[in-house]
Amino acid sequence: MTLRYKCLIVDHDDTAVNSTATIHYPAHVEVMRKIRPSHDVIDLNRWLLKNCDPGLTAYLRDELHFTDEEMEFELETWRRMVSERVPEFYPGFLDLLYDFRSRGGIVAVVSHSDREIIERDYLAATSGACLPEMIFGWTPDAEKRKPSPFPVKEILRTYQISPEETLVVDDLKPGVLMAQAAGVPVAGAGWGHQIPEIRDYMQRACTRYFRTVDELRDFVLP
Repeated sequence: MTLRYKCLIVDHDDTAVNSTATIHYPAHVEVMRKIRPSHDVIDLNRWLLKNCDPGLTAYLRDELHFTDEEMEFELETWRRMVSERVPEFYPGFLDLLYDFRSRGGIVAVVSHSDREIIERDYLAATSGACLPEMIFGWTPDAEKRKPSPFPVKEILRTYQISPEETLVVDDLKPGVLMAQAAGVPVAGAGWGHQIPEIRDYMQRACTRYFRTVDELRDFVLP
């Protein structure tokens, strides 16, 4: 059966795994209680909105005015909590990737999580049976992490595939901007959260928007 795309470039957090509500946001809450105990902490929905726009680093730097030391503490706390908790994949997501690869498709990951953590999550869930071909995780070099198109262009170059043969799947704005900068179609992942402001942006900005993993599957595997 012919695939609609040769390559899927998927996000990790809140696209493949349910991690913000169970790991990333609780880590931020812990940080705020320790270093800014008198400061109100935004709720989960507003945290997701900040991740979408202006982005986590800009929020911590420009709105909370974190110092370098506080930024490092946030990072350390997040990494500790990530190392202690393994998030669950959304139902059907791994099946989609497995079937896509079994038909000759290429799966890559571009995420703001650490590469080692992404690998751990896939290994924990599939014992390596569905480990992506390429993984681009967090890097301090802003030119090599999304929304920079660098990861997408590297994947296209490595596998000698065209932008039209590729689909980015992401739940937030940085992934959309990355795909657009690389000239690649982008699918909005709407199953991880239903925040009206994010949903409206993704429906406007994405090539397609999917409310469920099953909808994405029906599109990707015709």
